[in-house]
Amino acid sequence: MVVSAPAPDDGRKHTRSLSKQHVSSCRARLLELMQALNFGRIERLPVRAGEPVLDPLPTVVREVKFGGQNGARDEWALGDFALKAPVVELFKELDRLRDGLIDVLTVKHGLPFNMHVNLEAGAR
Repeated sequence: MVVSAPAPDDGRKHTRSLSKQHVSSCRARLLELMQALNFGRIERLPVRAGEPVLDPLPTVVREVKFGGQNGARDEWALGDFALKAPVVELFKELDRLRDGLIDVLTVKHGLPFNMHVNLEAGAR
């Protein structure tokens, strides 16, 4: 899946306006899970043919920030919205990985922050 187009190099990162409606149902579900989580991590997330496998649901660990926003992101309830750069980068990584296991996907402000990939896990 191609998620961005080449852009002129003017020192800034560019992504084509890609929205939630343009991604597969599996990726949309992952996006919704991250938005509902807001802060925390998703553990042991299988990836098959570049798509996250959410059935059964992987382990989801919610981080509670005292005095902070602990509910779902506002975007969670929206049917469509433009994807932010970290989401586009995550989807590019899923395309590169193809088949494997994400040991930990860290989520901050409803967005992917970083991930740890088990390259030897293969299909599980």
